[in-house]
Amino acid sequence: MRWNLRLAAANRGIWKASELQRMLAERGLVISAGKMSGLWSGRPASIKLDDLNVICAVLGCQVGELLIPEPDKVPQAGQGEQSMAAAAGAPVLAVVPRRRDGRSLPPA
Repeated sequence: MRWNLRLAAANRGIWKASELQRMLAERGLVISAGKMSGLWSGRPASIKLDDLNVICAVLGCQVGELLIPEPDKVPQAGQGEQSMAAAAGAPVLAVVPRRRDGRSLPPA
């Protein structure tokens, strides 16, 4: 997903994060300057649905204008994490099963 808050706000004449932050606070969503900076200029790792609802209400937009799907970035069927890591040049680590009590497993 691509986060599109800045463009959605610009389409409504909101050019500064502080202006949107003030508008959100008027609707009951108080956001710290650091979090607002992340929402405005970055790609948030997570966002609460209630917060997303307030942002949409303030901007008068739908969620689809803020979150734009990027299906071409989703791995195709049959591509597991190991093949993706190998394609990225990362070392592939084997998963070694362990017992819960800390004792070693018998030899294979």
